[in-house]
Amino acid sequence: MTNEERTEDLAQLLARLKSEYDVNESEIARRIGVAPATVNAWVHRKRGTGRGPNREKLRSLARAFPRFSEDEIFKAAGRKTPGNLSPEDEEDLLELFRGLTKEQQQMMKIQARALRDSNQTTP
Repeated sequence: MTNEERTEDLAQLLARLKSEYDVNESEIARRIGVAPATVNAWVHRKRGTGRGPNREKLRSLARAFPRFSEDEIFKAAGRKTPGNLSPEDEEDLLELFRGLTKEQQQMMKIQARALRDSNQTTP
């Protein structure tokens, strides 16, 4: 297996992040707004009841530690990087959604959740 074929998981990325930034788990937690125990669970690959860090926490990691890109962090977490939504696109989507019946809105929410959840891969 070549280096290109190996995939770094989130625990490995966090180990590299701690080294590059000379920070500990508590400092990572403070910068992204989670409990130190949460970062510790990620570092030790504990799944708990959730499916790992949510999208906002992964984006917070990228903002707090800019040497690591969103794409790199999401890939390590086993997820696809969500696209950015411009204010114009957001307003467009809301306007389309508002034009649907209540039942159609419910169906669209179910479909959107399914699409979002498909961005989570199972290791």
